[in-house]
Amino acid sequence: MRTDDGRQRAGASFATEKTPVTAEGGMAVTNHPLASAAALEMMAAGGNAIDATVAALFTLTVVEPMMVGFFGGGVALIRLADGTELALDGLATAPEAARPEMYRPVSDTWPDYMETEGRANRVGALAVGVPGTLKTWCEALERHGTLPLEAVLEPAIRHASRGFRVTPYLAACIAETAADLADDPGMAALFLPGGQPLAEGARLTMPDYARTLCEIAQHGPAHVYGGALGARIVEHLRAQGSAMALADLTAYRSEIRAPVRGTYRGVTLIGPPPPCSGGVHVLQMLNLMEGFDIAASGFGTTATLHLVLEALKIAAADRRAATADPAFVDVPVARLISKEYGKLRRPEIDPARARDFGARVLSNESANTTHVTIADRDGNIVTSTQTINSLFGARIMIPGTGIIPNNYMFLFDPHPGNALSLQPGKRITSGISAMIGYRDGAPLFAVGLPGAHRIPSAVFQFVMNLIDHGMTVQEAVEAPRVFTHGPDAEVERGIPAETHDALRAMGHPVVATDHVAGGMGAILFEGSRMTGAACWRADGTPMGWGGGLARQGVSFWPDPRRGRAASR
Repeated sequence: MRTDDGRQRAGASFATEKTPVTAEGGMAVTNHPLASAAALEMMAAGGNAIDATVAALFTLTVVEPMMVGFFGGGVALIRLADGTELALDGLATAPEAARPEMYRPVSDTWPDYMETEGRANRVGALAVGVPGTLKTWCEALERHGTLPLEAVLEPAIRHASRGFRVTPYLAACIAETAADLADDPGMAALFLPGGQPLAEGARLTMPDYARTLCEIAQHGPAHVYGGALGARIVEHLRAQGSAMALADLTAYRSEIRAPVRGTYRGVTLIGPPPPCSGGVHVLQMLNLMEGFDIAASGFGTTATLHLVLEALKIAAADRRAATADPAFVDVPVARLISKEYGKLRRPEIDPARARDFGARVLSNESANTTHVTIADRDGNIVTSTQTINSLFGARIMIPGTGIIPNNYMFLFDPHPGNALSLQPGKRITSGISAMIGYRDGAPLFAVGLPGAHRIPSAVFQFVMNLIDHGMTVQEAVEAPRVFTHGPDAEVERGIPAETHDALRAMGHPVVATDHVAGGMGAILFEGSRMTGAACWRADGTPMGWGGGLARQGVSFWPDPRRGRAASR
């Protein structure tokens, strides 16, 4: 860690596995090197961070097909060069024909509370929600970008048509889901050639998807949202039992929302508002921690981790009770993020023992997601989390298109009458916690990651790693993590075994785990310098734009002037 005092107080030591990158021209941190390269390609061509983000996301639909697709959903937290801040909400919605009782739950208790008969809300056409990604990516490009759609699509089309090498990460995801992928002809043909999962190092080409992306470059998002491609998609989904209609695609609207805002030890923080839960609950948990001397108790110690786990349980209880689509549920955002609410709940934390907590407000998301954090030299910053929800979404493919649709219907509570229950037109609720921090009015960091309801816990710990524990940005993204939402306390194996035992003795039901949440990407800002960092939990790769153009007025040695040469 950066400070000697921080190292001395730490209860867990660790070595970083990846190398950060520092540059001034621009920075892209995505979960695949080809996506980071696509982002830098856009900036080198004169584009800004928004152009770079859209190019990176389209590229990720090719090289991270298990995580993200344009028939999915997500949120982008954007800070423009002029200081404007906005959250662009492209989360999926339920079709208008959907009904609260359309699935049959198999259990009224966890861990199978969200499961339904035949996995109908998880796998197959009935699991597909109305997507927002393509529409919102194109809207962001049109409103805030500088390059045309065909330009930002070019890297994705190139990699889909020419192919790319399968990483160990992608190969493991294919093998993990092979049984479901085998049930769909398109998925099996692409990812299980000859009946076997693609292996690490295999070359994967997607000719159908390349043609689909070319169509989108030509026709724009209307090709899906009410157009010929959308009709083709809906026809296939309805034939397989989906409730979606072409009118659902035509009616889909993105939302531009004001970010939630708070402070932690003098650092101003902004994050996405509901229906995302992350921005609200990260601020809520940090408010709880302000009453404790986290720096003194030290990173990874039993005392610190106990406080972190208790704060996570309080936030989880409030999330289940009150955080949902604000068009359907009155979410008490101001109360949840207030310092007063933190003061009210802080005394409930017993420093010596684990407790159970209920909600005190008035009123199963998949970990398989992707994230990009991108900034340019002009001050545009984007931190964006996008997903098709589960690994390979609904685990089906629209024939002849290469499109892998989401399984976002799995995020609705299949039990009617609750805040997160399924309703026609309702937006899903997400743990997305993309966050930007400011110190003295200037950007300090931008961060985000995949990981579903574990995302807020990881961002919460990242902020403390930077501010309380004095870590470098690389250490802050890679540091061992913990998570709980009540039933279990997940503690990464990077935390010493004796600390696991000490937490159990305090009443935490500790489960040792290889990793909590996914690959985090962050940028630290120090004046004009940007340092990008990605962690070991995914194929995350920072790329920066250094160097630059020649000094003004400089050219290569000129040829001798004709007149001078003739006089010699």
